[in-house]
Amino acid sequence: MEKIIQITSGRGPAECTWVVAQVLKKVLQEAEALQLQATVLQHEAGQENGTVASAMVQIIGNKADEFVASWVGTIQWIGKSTFRKFHKRSNWFIGIFEVDAIQSRAFSEKDIQYQAMRSSGAGGQHVNKVSSAIRATHVPTGISVVSMDSRSQHQNKKLATERLVLKLNEAQLNLLKQQFQSQWTNQLAVERGNPIRTFEGSDFKKLKVEKKFKAVRQQLKNELKNEKYR
Repeated sequence: MEKIIQITSGRGPAECTWVVAQVLKKVLQEAEALQLQATVLQHEAGQENGTVASAMVQIIGNKADEFVASWVGTIQWIGKSTFRKFHKRSNWFIGIFEVDAIQSRAFSEKDIQYQAMRSSGAGGQHVNKVSSAIRATHVPTGISVVSMDSRSQHQNKKLATERLVLKLNEAQLNLLKQQFQSQWTNQLAVERGNPIRTFEGSDFKKLKVEKKFKAVRQQLKNELKNEKYR
């Protein structure tokens, strides 16, 4: 299973880019401990040394789904600014989002279907009678082009292949543009509050959240017991 996450400081200040760098380390360490393959696909450095504004990480493995679910959301760091000594703020937030993977295909002529067809338009009797034009279709995507520039079927096949490659590259570029737009949206969507994980201090230790459900469960048991003996 493959998952891709984006760790981003959004529009946060330098302190948030420091948090992104620390979280990136934690994600890679935790993935390794769980025997997941983690690869940094994209890395945008922050303005300060050792900081990261944004990073995209590919996670591959049987438990990738559970791993990503445990990280996606708002991450909070509680601590004093590492860049502004007298800054009063002590709560900093970054975001982790899941990004749709782009299924890129290695180009192969085996995926192209060629169809001979009669040329149309000006060109004389020879062009109209001989099936010299070529339609080239990339079967996996359905993208197709036609070449009828030459009287030579062989030459038209070559031209059609070249045009098809250009068109496939253009389609891939459009997908990347859509993904970049999604990333920019994520940059703006970091929310404060309700963090999925919280860290604190300069050593970036995970803050243990007190689990109150045990106390609540015990209280419910006591109430049921009292109801029984009324």
